[in-house]
Amino acid sequence: MADTVLYEVTDGLATITINRPEAMNAMNTEAKVALRDSLRAAAADAAVRAVLLTATGKAFCVGQDLKEHISLLAADRETGTRNTMNTVREHYNPIVRALTEMPKPVVAGVNGVAAGAGLGFALAADYRVVADSAKFTTSFAGVALTADSGVSWTLPRLIGASRAADLLLFPRSISAQEAYDLGIVNKLVPADDLAAEAASVARALADGPTVAYAAIKESLAYGAAHSLGETLDKEDELQSKAGASEDHAIAVQAFLSKSKPQYLGR
Repeated sequence: MADTVLYEVTDGLATITINRPEAMNAMNTEAKVALRDSLRAAAADAAVRAVLLTATGKAFCVGQDLKEHISLLAADRETGTRNTMNTVREHYNPIVRALTEMPKPVVAGVNGVAAGAGLGFALAADYRVVADSAKFTTSFAGVALTADSGVSWTLPRLIGASRAADLLLFPRSISAQEAYDLGIVNKLVPADDLAAEAASVARALADGPTVAYAAIKESLAYGAAHSLGETLDKEDELQSKAGASEDHAIAVQAFLSKSKPQYLGR
């Protein structure tokens, strides 16, 4: 993978690190392609049981690289094309789909500001461990754009439609504590502890019952858009899969023997 995104797999845990600290991890085309391809690689790798998405430097991701964006808009004007905004379809949408649709849990270790698409990446994760010095910014309308990277779907489901509209219509930064109070943050930790705490959460998931986690992730997404009756049928389907897994048998035996289960991820 490109140096703008670092990719490492250790004992079932894929760590994906956005690595443009000199630009506050703004997403230029190279970084977007690398992040998309890294997430797809993690999703497709049977050896990967959980993913940790984090970043180097003082920011998690400030969204679109506006310096590159301005030059691409200028090129569009010169050629009479509108190619620049294709990045939503070609990059941001596939990134969010990879985060939300892979059958394994994703932890976001948010070390600093998450703005625009960076906010979208964090919200698309299944669990957010956040430094107390981090900030979340709904910056889209501030540059005369609408929400992308799934924010119009994820944000209202986390904090409610009214609060989401307020943050999107009147873009501003909110502190990590305010984000925690709103329900955006799962675990708030001191900044110095962020790397260790995020890795610990991700490692616990990588060592856990992978089939069950995949089913939980799928059932939550399904239930968000379907009726109770339809969701009950989906739960029946997914519980049958989880119940047939080796991990379920291991868990039951460990419970009976009062020992700690050693899951295989299948």
